[in-house]
Amino acid sequence: MLQLTDFSTRLIAWQRVHGRHDLPWQNTRDAYRIWLSEIMLQQTQVATVIPYYARFLDRFPDVNALAFAPIDDVMALWAGLGYYSRARNLHRCAFVVATEHGSEFPRGVDALAELPGIGRSTAAAIASFAFGARATILDGNVKRVLARVFGIEGFPGEKRVENTMWTLAESLLPDAAHKDEVTAYTQGLMDLGATLCVRGKPDCARCPFAPDCVANVTGRQKELPTSRPKKTVPTRKTWMLVLQDGDSVLLEKRPPTGIWGGLWSLPQAADEEALAAVSHSFGGSGELQRLTSFTHTFTHFKLDIEPRLGQANGVSDAADNQTVWAPLANIDAYGVPAPVRKLLDALQGSLI
Repeated sequence: MLQLTDFSTRLIAWQRVHGRHDLPWQNTRDAYRIWLSEIMLQQTQVATVIPYYARFLDRFPDVNALAFAPIDDVMALWAGLGYYSRARNLHRCAFVVATEHGSEFPRGVDALAELPGIGRSTAAAIASFAFGARATILDGNVKRVLARVFGIEGFPGEKRVENTMWTLAESLLPDAAHKDEVTAYTQGLMDLGATLCVRGKPDCARCPFAPDCVANVTGRQKELPTSRPKKTVPTRKTWMLVLQDGDSVLLEKRPPTGIWGGLWSLPQAADEEALAAVSHSFGGSGELQRLTSFTHTFTHFKLDIEPRLGQANGVSDAADNQTVWAPLANIDAYGVPAPVRKLLDALQGSLI
């Protein structure tokens, strides 16, 4: 494996000149803001996160505000960002910090990693950015940088390969003499992977490691890191009920875990006949109207959705907290999955 004794020095120098310095969660040691950004950035692009981050801080300016807020408020603000277990863990973590840690985030990596939704790499990032800790991160961007620069073979998600990367990443850390250097190094790893050493077309000409990078020198940028072994993506099918009562639509609370856990969604059924029965049970009358079917892709499977439109007249308010008649004009108040929101927006547009 390639040895670069000046890796951290080069990276810090590059980051200070060419790295990102004006992201909303930078230039602060506020652990709450840093934690919030790190959770949102898990498997999500910066450009997507920025508006969500701003809305969360406006609604939940500190950890206590988030900890004691209704979970429905949290899910509503998170709706559309995906990977909804992050939002549930975010809420749980804030409550643990508020009630068990005096509303202060722990300073140590191990203690941070014990909190809900915070793994080893995220804990290290929080400790580094908030407290200047000498800690190793290893997210997707960092794995790509290490695989290419040092020529690490194998899929990074494989435990053996990941362990090799953790060992290498720890050996590359700069001395902890100055907090600013540790922070610049950690940010530099993220910046290099996000801006130059990207998946598709890495900008090797501007990379500080171009002369030594195994992938660049050998022309293997497309081969490193090794791709995930391909698996057949299964397809599932569901029928969704868009049941209207005037300008309101029936929503049903999803179970706390699983697909869209904890969000408000449209009632579903396994087939057309079962969906008609669901419609009837909620006061629907007449035949269901076929709407345009569509497919939503998750990480591990595809979901074919067959939506059907029904009408209910003068139905009383839902009898429990698991169903609600939601005004289409106020759908923002509910945490609704992105594909359902798209369907309801189209429906509302047709009524204007």
